[in-house]
Amino acid sequence: MKKIHLCFLCISLLVINITACGQTHNNEHLYVAFYNVENLFDTKNHPDKNDEEWTPAGEKEWTEERLEKKMHDLSRVIRSMNNESGPDILGVCEVEHEHLLTTMIAKFLSDKNYKTAYEESPDNRGIDNGLIYDADKFTLLSVRGDTVYLPDRYPTRLILYAELLTRANDTLHVFVNHWPSRRGGEELTEPNRIAAATVLRRSVDNLFDLNPHSKIIIIGDFNDEPGNNSVLNTLAVHPVICDSIAEGKAIETNSQLFNLAFESYLKGEGTFKFQDKWNMLDHIIISGELLVGERIRYQCSSFEVYKPDFIVTQTGRFAGTPFPTYGGRRYLGGYSDHFPVIAKFMINISEEN
Repeated sequence: MKKIHLCFLCISLLVINITACGQTHNNEHLYVAFYNVENLFDTKNHPDKNDEEWTPAGEKEWTEERLEKKMHDLSRVIRSMNNESGPDILGVCEVEHEHLLTTMIAKFLSDKNYKTAYEESPDNRGIDNGLIYDADKFTLLSVRGDTVYLPDRYPTRLILYAELLTRANDTLHVFVNHWPSRRGGEELTEPNRIAAATVLRRSVDNLFDLNPHSKIIIIGDFNDEPGNNSVLNTLAVHPVICDSIAEGKAIETNSQLFNLAFESYLKGEGTFKFQDKWNMLDHIIISGELLVGERIRYQCSSFEVYKPDFIVTQTGRFAGTPFPTYGGRRYLGGYSDHFPVIAKFMINISEEN
């Protein structure tokens, strides 16, 4: 069993990060991100989806020109990540269908060898989760969607699962989430997010049963914060705090999950602002192996709410918040109502592995 003293965790990770700078021939960086892209719809009215407002004749007056700008702007955000190199793994949500992602990549990110993993969800609005990954670094082994059955059986987003193989022949298990919203009240809708957490935990436990050292990355808009019941208890995620850890405290890392967003959450940071309160709704959660493993390891304190100036509202009542595409029904021409989240890892690709 792997046990670590958390008070030494950050020291060991920081040492690894520093020494890795002089050993780039044996290591490569892994940059993981998640972005709720806020209603990436095409302009067509699909009879099986509640998407009438996202048409030229709908209340949003959603045109091809606005869609083109939206894809261009999202690509600008994506490209700006990772020192203008773009992320290696990017989870997204609120996408109507996979063709929108592949079109965006072909038009605005064609210099990157990005591929997609995707499954259509039964969500009534027609919005799905998707994954964009760098095919120069990963091979897609499998993809599936896990169905979430809500207490009232109302259809919601699938949890997207993708199995990726690194160039060093390590398998990464990636889950992309968009849990049911808080519309109708946080307390009243909590059972819906607990239902999603239960499905995800079952899938994670299946991986841990096969290998307690499974390398798992869970990303998404959870519509709950790191301290909420669905995340902390149902999904059973431990907090990770890199700088202020009680000396001598030991934890079990085998078959355990850890929330990289927890420290930022404690500082009052968030990815979405509602009624003058920041909410940390978007998380990156990892298995214990990615905290302590020698093959792939999280760079401690690298989790970040990503907010370059150009995606931030600069003036007025909403200054400092994400610059969205719409404010109610009014077209603003911004990016998204959420900030992305990012985290960095180091992959050991030395020949002796």
